[in-house]
Amino acid sequence: MANAFVDKAKISVRSGNGGSGAVAFHREKYVAAGGPDGGDGGRGGDVIFTVDENMSTLMDFRYKRKYTAGNGANGDIKRCSGKDGESLRIKVPRGTVIRDADTGAVMHDMSSGEDYVAVKGGRGGWGNMHFATPTRQVPNFAKPGLPGEAHDIILELKLLADVGLVGFPNVGKSTLLSVVSKAHPKIANYHFTTLYPNLGVVYVDEGVSFVMADIPGIIEGASEGAGLGHDFLRHIDRCRLLIHLVDVSGSEGRDPVEDFAAINTELREYSEALANRPQIVCANKCDLLGGDQSNIERLKKCAESMGYKFFELSAATHSGTRELVNAAADMLRDIPAVAPMEADYVKPEPVIDTSEELTIDHEDDMWILDGPWLQKLVASVNFSDNESLMWFDRILRESGVYKRMEAQGCKDGDMVSIYDITFEYKE
Repeated sequence: MANAFVDKAKISVRSGNGGSGAVAFHREKYVAAGGPDGGDGGRGGDVIFTVDENMSTLMDFRYKRKYTAGNGANGDIKRCSGKDGESLRIKVPRGTVIRDADTGAVMHDMSSGEDYVAVKGGRGGWGNMHFATPTRQVPNFAKPGLPGEAHDIILELKLLADVGLVGFPNVGKSTLLSVVSKAHPKIANYHFTTLYPNLGVVYVDEGVSFVMADIPGIIEGASEGAGLGHDFLRHIDRCRLLIHLVDVSGSEGRDPVEDFAAINTELREYSEALANRPQIVCANKCDLLGGDQSNIERLKKCAESMGYKFFELSAATHSGTRELVNAAADMLRDIPAVAPMEADYVKPEPVIDTSEELTIDHEDDMWILDGPWLQKLVASVNFSDNESLMWFDRILRESGVYKRMEAQGCKDGDMVSIYDITFEYKE
């Protein structure tokens, strides 16, 4: 396999359908006309995302793209409710961002570690035991369960590391990570040796450690998607501190000050917040300089003028690495954790075609409404949310349902039943 690191995946999730209510009547010796006793259908299972600390990539989603929770069982005799459908728990690495596939809006940031219900299962339908009235003692109907929800989702992993190593390709980031931690990244003297981020735990002292990420080399134009572009710039988002490695040896004919400015420009173009993240500037490969220290002096002057701490080191010979690690640990004590991304996804109101037929039955003071578009309407309403309830009421009013009921004699205080929802009618 060419690349074992997967940091983005598109999947489809679907919650379970609710079970249908049962039509049944009480049958017992010596008990005449026992009445309806059909139970309710079970609720469909939810699809829930949960953090697995042992996962570090989205590799599990590379081949499996569809995830479906269990359906609720149908109701049974003797007022027995059907079994609820089994919820599906999908494990993802900490730091995964869940986005709506159509809009790219953030639905939830899993870096907090809290479970997230992406789609809720459909409610179970009522059995005929709910529909008995003084004048209709033998209701021979029940309600079907409501369908589950379906959603296309983008999973996007943003690594959780305290420190991110940034810089042009081949400046020594992988070498530094291998020296200060027990990580074993691939190291070679050519560009883009690192094709995916590597993580290592840096142990500083008793009870003091931090996670360091070796981010693949950034090139000019990365903020616009050039090279590895956005694929790996996103992994720096979580880092509280950046260590900016610059090759001062001139071994590739590059100017270190220009390189330093170019990387900072890419960070700023990608995210202003990222550009303002605390940074340590490191002049690497100092062992190759010989007697000419002009590159170091120029880079040091530029870095310190911007308020950054400056270190000279040679990752290959381990020179200066201990001082760098201690300084990073000291800074991290005062740098707060990066806040999780705020959810900005707004669930769109479904398109309800109210021109479809519906039936209105009247028994005593109960009005029973039935129809395909009503089923879709009820399934899409969050009855614990006031705005959703107001939308539900507006659809019924604008579609002319209330006028039809009033024309048939519905009055203030009568009860209205729509699938598994019952409410008091108010004029």
